Amino acid sequence: MTQFAYLHHPGFLQLPLAQPGSSAAPFAIAGIAWDGSTTHRPGARMAPAAIRRASAMLCDAHHPLFDTSPQGRAVDLGDLPLPNTSLTGMRQALAPMLPPLLAAHHMVWLGGDHSITLPLLRAYRAHHGRPLGVLHFDAHCDTWTNHFGEPSGHGTWVAEAFNEGLVLPECFVQMGIRSSAERAAREFVRDRGGLIYEARRLRGLDGSALLDPVLNDIRQRVAAAGHPPLYLSLDIDCLDPAFAPGTGTPEPGGLSSSQVLTVLEDLADLPWVGMDCVEVSPPYDHAELSSQAAAHFVWTYLCGRLKSHNPG
Repeated sequence: MTQFAYLHHPGFLQLPLAQPGSSAAPFAIAGIAWDGSTTHRPGARMAPAAIRRASAMLCDAHHPLFDTSPQGRAVDLGDLPLPNTSLTGMRQALAPMLPPLLAAHHMVWLGGDHSITLPLLRAYRAHHGRPLGVLHFDAHCDTWTNHFGEPSGHGTWVAEAFNEGLVLPECFVQMGIRSSAERAAREFVRDRGGLIYEARRLRGLDGSALLDPVLNDIRQRVAAAGHPPLYLSLDIDCLDPAFAPGTGTPEPGGLSSSQVLTVLEDLADLPWVGMDCVEVSPPYDHAELSSQAAAHFVWTYLCGRLKSHNPG
């Protein structure tokens, strides 16, 4: 750990750097620096480095709610070596890297654009031998059937995951949705038995007391499905651009940072198996607002998992 302020350390939360397969730490961070499937502003390939830099502000990373720190329990595996000119090539290169990482660690992935989530879900589905529940924070439904004429991209992964049987429809929850979309895409998840909390429905609901009905809905669905493994996919554009201007497809009218943190904190005891944080675009960020939010969300998720593993 860095002993003095402002000295550079390349790891998330100044965690030790490790090569894949070289550490027995229960938790690990890895970057997927890919943005070849963006539809507006590029730059998400630069996000893993920016999120790591922003996390340095968290110092010893001791969480004030969970009273724990990833220090000593987690490592940073750096960015995975992937081609950056072909979505198919990137996914083909990524696929064989994932099984040993999932076998060794509880992983958190720093994207990258949202097209990285589909190969991750494929790997988690194979690892756990069953479909996953998913909590999906986003401004966009990501259920389109094509990517501006291409078969796959960062706006198609939800539809592909449903069609491939990677997820449990009744345990797929979307929060923050508000972008323009035709009805078939907008209602895709709900039409198949999932739950959607659009940004409009969440306006004014901040803090545990006001969000409690929403959180209870999620808990009840997870319990009714027998507490399946849950995956968290957090697109930074779920936040209003006032909180996260540095993203590829900003949509006004979004969630606040405190709303997202409340959900992460209050649902920390659910059976999460992994998380990705995607779509931060540092070239369009202001005062590191987006990367700071991303760093805090990932830190909160990690500390929540640590607390659940060691409740005392």
